[in-house]
Amino acid sequence: MESERKQIKQKLEVFDILREAVTIYAKNINFIIFTLLSSIPFFCVMVYFEFLFQQTLVETPEFIYPLFLPFSDRYYAYHIEVIEAYPLDTNITLARSYVNNSDVGSYVNSSDFRSYANTPTVVTRIINHTDFRSFTSDYLPVLLQLVFLYLVPLHVLELCSAVVTMDLASKASSEDNKMSLKQMFQESIDLSVMKGTFITSLYMLFLSTCFMIAFPWTVSNLYGFYNAFGSYILFAVICGLALTMLLMKYLEWSATWNMSIVISVLDDIYGAGAFRVSYFLSSGNHNRGFLLMLVFFVFGLLLRVSSIFFGCYEGGYGIFLQIGLLCVVNTLKWVSCVIYFHDCKERKLEKKADVEVGKDLESNS
Repeated sequence: MESERKQIKQKLEVFDILREAVTIYAKNINFIIFTLLSSIPFFCVMVYFEFLFQQTLVETPEFIYPLFLPFSDRYYAYHIEVIEAYPLDTNITLARSYVNNSDVGSYVNSSDFRSYANTPTVVTRIINHTDFRSFTSDYLPVLLQLVFLYLVPLHVLELCSAVVTMDLASKASSEDNKMSLKQMFQESIDLSVMKGTFITSLYMLFLSTCFMIAFPWTVSNLYGFYNAFGSYILFAVICGLALTMLLMKYLEWSATWNMSIVISVLDDIYGAGAFRVSYFLSSGNHNRGFLLMLVFFVFGLLLRVSSIFFGCYEGGYGIFLQIGLLCVVNTLKWVSCVIYFHDCKERKLEKKADVEVGKDLESNS
């Protein structure tokens, strides 16, 4: 922990925090090299996770739609598709070869479909939209794999990268402390700090996971409301408002959670104690914390959306560029959290000093 940090003469707003974080990151080439090298394990696992996540995200509507399709409408989830031209006598045989469902088979044998399929040189098939891929056998295993990757390797690797980044960012913020790359590697690993911070991160992981579960839970409950009242516009408005409020609360609280990690690294306070100190320092600063987390959330969202838009999950090097930029954004986020922590701490100390001065004046008057 840096014991003699320069006094903050003015209160830092979100833009000031971001500007100082970029300055700390960019002014020291050794710090840039070190953070990039320390992010390599996280980068490798994140590339695989992001490939899998984006593919699953794109395919999710294919699996989710049949689950929300009313039972009475599932019969209509079929359509006839002209696929290729063949001789007349092969029409029905080839059409039937594409059909495995017994209900659909009865429809194939109907006179309307037979007359359509017997049209010369036309081969048709019936597409069952609810029977392409199985949710249980195709979607659920991938979803469980994503959950495991997020909760175990990604969490641990990101935490290790965050701990060394915050520790060095606090030291690098002092103009008198110029560290070489060798010194950074020698002073970056403190197993006692890493162990204590890991305990704090488990609290953070539990709370953030609860929020992640709350998002689909909210949508599913509101969908039941939609089925009851049958108003799609009302469902969309209420769902949008509920998810927006939930996201705002998540970002506001994530600033407090992230500060608790900083407190564990710099002040050696772990677990619930770190959360209590973080909550105390964050009081009165929730709006700044929310805006700070919103900036990094938007950056991450833009990177992911652009990657999906350009189809980077299908192959190529686009996904590597996305994760590389994400690692830089993550580094800036943790540096910003260190600055935010010091500023909140300074504000509390100034407020305490003002209260003591006021008491002294009252006692002397």
